[in-house]
Parts: sequence; C-alpha cells; structure tokens
Amino acid sequence: MTTASLMRYAAVNAEGVVADLDLPVTAYRALMKLRALSEAGGRIEIDQAELARHLNISRPAITAALKHLDLAQLVKKQRNGVYQLNAMLAAYLSPADLQTALSDMDLEERLNTPGFVERYKEAVQNYQDELAEKRRLKAAAKKTVTARRGTLHAVG
Repeated sequence: MTTASLMRYAAVNAEGVVADLDLPVTAYRALMKLRALSEAGGRIEIDQAELARHLNISRPAITAALKHLDLAQLVKKQRNGVYQLNAMLAAYLSPADLQTALSDMDLEERLNTPGFVERYKEAVQNYQDELAEKRRLKAAAKKTVTARRGTLHAVG
C-alpha cells in the first residue's frame, strides 16, 4: 500500500469537541477505541463483550458508556454488534467522501452546531430523571407487594 492509500481525512478535531462534553471516562475511552477500530466512514463491528475486553472494563460499564455516546450523538447502534460513528468523527479515504458524508448529515447531529453541548447535557439529565422515576416506581411497587404479603396469614 502506498502512503496516500493509508491516509484518512476527518472533519474535526474530535478530542476538542468531545472534551467540551465532559463525558464519563469510560465513555471517552470507548469512543477512542471505537474510532481506532472503525472502518473508513465510521462503521464498527464489535460486540459489547469484546469492547469490554479491549478496554479491560465490565460489560455494564460498556453499556453505560455506549448510552452516553448515544445521548451525545457520537456513536449510534445500528444493530447488535454494529455501531456507527458520527460522520464528523469518522475518518474517510478521500476529501470527497468526507464532503459527501457531511452534506448528508442531519444538522442536529453536527458537532459544531450551536447548543450541541447543552443538548447533550439536557439529554443526560432527562435520562437520569427517567431512571430515577423508574427506580421510584419499582420501589413503590415493591412496597405495595410487601404490604400485601404482610396481611396474608399462613394457614395450617
């Protein structure tokens, strides 16, 4: 292969954009590993267990990291074991491929749009609120079941 065939082009300095998001460390590490493993255009074939092994962290930590990357619109799951980097983070084989990918992007997914960081932080807060509400409902349901069981008496 020639040097020119190994060159890749990218739209932005990803580290600068990602730093503004203040991602959890595991999400940042997962993103950097996914970028390193990606094909031109940003497609990655890897399952969560394999990614966890690459980073020497637990599977639940990878699941949480990928959730943050999804909320930040940096990595999207296409299906089990297949992920896609945001077009502005992916590398391309030619400037023309890069330009095509950028022109096909939804403006809301662009890393350089005003309010991108704020939208991520809002998405994280909404997700955390959603989780808190689920925990509250689960605790309330458990309390109800426990109260009902307390009124039952053994027969015998």
